[in-house]
Amino acid sequence: MTPDDILPTYEKVGPAFAAKRNRTLWEKPLLDWLQQTAPGPRLLDIGCGGGLPIARYLVDQGAEVTALDGAHSMVAICRENVPEATVLHADMRAFDLGNQFDGLIAFNSFFHLSPADQAKAFACFSAHAKRGASLVFTSGPDAGEDTGEVEGEPVYHASLSPAGYRALFATHGWDEVAFLPESTVFHGHTIWQIRKRKNFAF
Repeated sequence: MTPDDILPTYEKVGPAFAAKRNRTLWEKPLLDWLQQTAPGPRLLDIGCGGGLPIARYLVDQGAEVTALDGAHSMVAICRENVPEATVLHADMRAFDLGNQFDGLIAFNSFFHLSPADQAKAFACFSAHAKRGASLVFTSGPDAGEDTGEVEGEPVYHASLSPAGYRALFATHGWDEVAFLPESTVFHGHTIWQIRKRKNFAF
C-alpha cells in the first residue's frame, strides 16, 4: 500500500464507507471552534468525503462551504448530501481555487499523504487561508507511516512529528492553538487547531 493507492481505493469503496460513516457528530466542539474563531463564513473542507456529518453541519450552522475531494465517488455523494455547498474534484496536494477562506478543515484526510506530500499540501492550504483564518486537521501522534483499513481494503497513513508540523506552521505563518494527541475526548484522534497570523506577509 502506497499513497498513490488511496484515491483508487476510495473510488472503489467510497459509497460503502460513506454509508457507514459515524454521524453522531462527536467532532462538534471542533467544528464550533472553527466557526467561532474564523473571521468570516467562508469555509473550506479538504478531503470532504461524503459530506456527512461535517460539511452538512457547517452549512446548517450558516457557513458558506466549499468542499473538495480527490475521489470522484466521494464528490458525487457529497454533492447529493450537501447540495448547498460548492463541491469540487481536486487533489489536496495541488489545487488552486483562486480565492481564500476564513476557515479550513482537513479531517481524516491529510494523513493519507506521504510526509513529503503533506508539506506540499500544507503550503497549498496556507495559500488558501486568509490572515486570521482558523484550521483544524488530524495527524498521527508522532512521525511514522502505517497501514490502516477501510471497508476491508488497506489504506496508507503517515504523519510528521509534532516538531515537523510546528516547523511548517512557522514557515507559513500559523500559530498553534491546541495539540491534542490521541485525544480520548475525540475518539483517539490526534487533533491540531491553529490560526493564521493576521500580520503574516504572504
